[in-house]
Parts: sequence; C-alpha cells; structure tokens
Amino acid sequence: MHRVPAFDVADPVALLAELLGTTPATLVTRGADGLTSTILPLLLEPGGHDGLGTLVGHVARGNPVVRDGHGGEALVVVTGVEGYVSPSWYPSKAEHGRAVPTWDYVTVEAAGSLVLHDDPAWLLHLVTRLTERHEAARAAPWAVADAPDGFIAAQLRGIVGVEVPIARLAAKAKLSQNRPAADVAGVVAGLRAEAAARPGTVVAPADALADAVERAAPPPGHPARSSE
Repeated sequence: MHRVPAFDVADPVALLAELLGTTPATLVTRGADGLTSTILPLLLEPGGHDGLGTLVGHVARGNPVVRDGHGGEALVVVTGVEGYVSPSWYPSKAEHGRAVPTWDYVTVEAAGSLVLHDDPAWLLHLVTRLTERHEAARAAPWAVADAPDGFIAAQLRGIVGVEVPIARLAAKAKLSQNRPAADVAGVVAGLRAEAAARPGTVVAPADALADAVERAAPPPGHPARSSE
C-alpha cells in the first residue's frame, strides 16, 4: 500500500476489526499457477505478532487455495466506504480550475503466512463464531445448533479453514483530508445530493462516504493535510 501521511489511520487493528464486522475480505494467495483471489468473511482474533492479531475463515475444499496447495505469504484486503469525487464539487474549481476527479476510500491490508486447517473441531468452532457474529443483531438469529448434527458434519467436510497470523498491517483512509475546508464541505454536499437522488430504506453508499469525510476533516482553522 502506498503510504501518504495525510491519510494515515491511527489504529489499523481497530479499523480492521470494524470493517470485518460488516464487510467480506479479499484473500490473495499464490500457487503453482500464480495468484488467486477469494472473497470471504473473516474473524480477527487478538494476540499474534506484535499484537496485530490473526485472521481466520474458511474456503470450499474445491478452492484453488486448497486444491493446488497454496502456501507462503498471503495478502488480505478489506475495503470500507468508497466512492467517486467530482471536481465540480470543489468551490476552488470555480476560482482557478486546477482540479481533477479522485476516489475517496477506506481500506486495510494485512499480510502473513497462510495456514490451512482440516480439523473438524477447529472448523466447527470457527463457523459457530462466524455465525454468531453475523446473526447476533437479527430478531430470530439462526445458530449452527439449529441444524442436524449429521448435516453440519457433512458441511464441515466440504470446507477447509484458513488462518493468517498478521505480520504486516497497513491502513489508509483517503477522505479528502488534503483539500481546503471549503472543498471538503463541497464533497460532503455533493455526496449528500447523490444520496438524496437515490432514496431508499438503506443508507446510500454516498451518504456513508459523506459521513466518513466529515469525521476525517481537519478541525476548523487547521490547514488541509499535505498529500505529499
């Protein structure tokens, strides 16, 4: 990940944990035929190297990660809010015209050695925790124990656990912090207008990005952060 001080994240571990609560990760691994990417939900376990934690999840047994015996270093990427930013939203564009489009986003990258797990007890513990994570807020949460034992045992035979003890972690929140305050306000207004043009019961992605841009804005009176 290209590091830009203006977009640094104070606590990458906390951001990673937050994103994994609602967002699947992309696991990138290497085998004899090259790179493979897999989208999957992951859990972040505490501890690990320098307290960075360990990522755990599972893939289908037929996935190239398992079928081709992938190993070595793996990369995990988790991306949160993101969206296009038009230069037409910047008041400074009307002043001097020196503005171009960009993309705002929040993302975390974690890297470490890939470990595969085939133990049924390990897998049952994992899928139970994953289920509890994503069912907890539901009015009538489903539990692994709701299904027959034999059915669950058969399902577990079709998956293999993946573990990535995090050795390197980087996070980036590119949220217009390098723009003057008036331009930041223009970005927020532009995103809000886009969200309003797409009304619905679910918060529009543009609204979520506008919230993030507002939270990341430098305090009033502080200059924009340098993107150098």
